Amino acid sequence: MRRLLMLGASALAFAAASAAEAAEKLTLYCSPQEEWCQLMVTEFTKATGIEVAMTRKSSGETYAQVKAEASNPKGDVWWGGTGDPHLQAAEEGLTEPYDSPMLAELRDWALKQHETSGGRTVGIYAGALGYGYNNDLVKKNGVAAPGCWADLIKPEFKGEVQIANPNSSGTSYTALATFVQMMGEEKAFEFLKALHANVNQYTKSGSAPIKAAAQGETMVGIVFQHDAVTMKVSGAPITVVSPCEGTGYEIGSMSIIKGARNMESAKAFYDFALKADIQSMAAQAQAYQVPSNKNATPPPESPDFSQIKLIDYDFAKFGSSAERTRLLKRWDDEVASLPR
Repeated sequence: MRRLLMLGASALAFAAASAAEAAEKLTLYCSPQEEWCQLMVTEFTKATGIEVAMTRKSSGETYAQVKAEASNPKGDVWWGGTGDPHLQAAEEGLTEPYDSPMLAELRDWALKQHETSGGRTVGIYAGALGYGYNNDLVKKNGVAAPGCWADLIKPEFKGEVQIANPNSSGTSYTALATFVQMMGEEKAFEFLKALHANVNQYTKSGSAPIKAAAQGETMVGIVFQHDAVTMKVSGAPITVVSPCEGTGYEIGSMSIIKGARNMESAKAFYDFALKADIQSMAAQAQAYQVPSNKNATPPPESPDFSQIKLIDYDFAKFGSSAERTRLLKRWDDEVASLPR
């Protein structure tokens, strides 16, 4: 009997140790720029002692991975990236509802994201769509500096525009949804077909086009404006453009993956990522989005939303599974298939 009791106690101790060990780990799927992902991992581990395994992929790629792993989840938290695929994941039951105690400190647009998703995602930053152009290349090619979306389909920009593929990039899907909302769907696809003739490459990552522009590989990169600011602050000859017709914006979001193996660590990271002091650290990684915590301090270089002509972006509609799938298929069939 004594031996059985000892064995039982050992088993319980082992189980407790295993549970404690499991609680001290986190698998993070991260969609913003690599530097910001790494900063978040470093600061979270420093604050909590929790070991983090991080994978960085674009929003569309991460959504596809979370969906593919639904029957056997490997990730715990999906942090960052455009909100549309987060909303689609929420609609499809791929993420967990969670009401963080930090919600009271968030801006209305971040809370609206939480409400729209039934508590399955939350806004962590906002960023306006736009583009950046290389000043040196504009002068070298003798073209007028662009200031509107309409300028990008002019003949003088043939082969000089880069934008990501909307299937893999949340940035580019936001652009697709923005044009549909601004112009109406038929005119939007006419514009996208005209733009296609000037596109030299559809990249996988949403921020890649402005990096190419900064390196002189293309004249124009269509991106979120904060990504263009990052290149400008780094010393690249980039001018940031908020298009004259108006533009859409993203609500970068965060979700806990359904069936997360490290649920307590996931909730700890979720709360941590919503703290004002943590969001204020974004500038250290040259991330210039507008933070969702009302008490966070945005970098002075961040685009000023009050000076940008923003559309009333319909996140619920364009973040739905049916609408996103339909628009991406139409883009594949009618735009990507065209010769250049």
